Amino acid sequence: MSTILITGATSGLGRYVAFELVRSGHVVLAHGRDPGRTEQLVEELRTEGDAEGFVADLASLTQVRELGAHVADAHPDLDVLINNAGVGAGAPGAGRELSMDGHELRLAVNYLAPVTLTRALLPVLRANTPARIVNVGSAGQEPLDFDDVEFRRGYDGFAAYRRAKFALAAHTFALAEELADTGVAVNVLHPATFMDTAMVREGGVTPWSTVADGAAGVLALATQDLGTGTYFDGTSPSRAHEGTYDPEVRKRLAAVTAQLLAL
Repeated sequence: MSTILITGATSGLGRYVAFELVRSGHVVLAHGRDPGRTEQLVEELRTEGDAEGFVADLASLTQVRELGAHVADAHPDLDVLINNAGVGAGAPGAGRELSMDGHELRLAVNYLAPVTLTRALLPVLRANTPARIVNVGSAGQEPLDFDDVEFRRGYDGFAAYRRAKFALAAHTFALAEELADTGVAVNVLHPATFMDTAMVREGGVTPWSTVADGAAGVLALATQDLGTGTYFDGTSPSRAHEGTYDPEVRKRLAAVTAQLLAL
């Protein structure tokens, strides 16, 4: 059985996946932003199995790094990381928002946070192979504008969300190459389209699918050996946006990511 950290576990897809994993006998480390909701979730999870809560606001890279340090310290046996937490497009007509570090919020939470958390936990994951990293992406992907990475011009919430998910997919493929032959697999998936979550409803969208539909792919990637460096649509291997496979795009993304994380 695995020790699995899942971010954004207090609602939606993350909550559903956390219960499925704990019922299967895995140790679930449930991350949430709100202390009360995280504590409540862990109490419920513990009626089914072994769980522990970790609180951090992923809009703060300092808190993301602290989360990584706390988890590594408390659970040196961690072997699966599910980067699930995210912010959606926002309410219709909502303007550009900033993270605590001054980054565009969707880029910060949906891309910079998982990249930072993964880096913080890589030493532990590499020590517990075979290990797995599951990045919850989206079929909605749009190339980054490298001249305006922070999306200061012509901001649009849905476009900001898609750009962050494009970056996450490209990063996943680059990281998989970097970790080839280490025993750490890293994949990215589109769980399901417009699941019935607060994020989707806030965006003014009528849900098309359930979190149970989306959970199947996440659970498969977290618990089965399905290779590395692949984009999945649900449980099926698929193709991400063609731009995510471009070595030049990946190189520019790595450079701009290092810059943003150094600020």
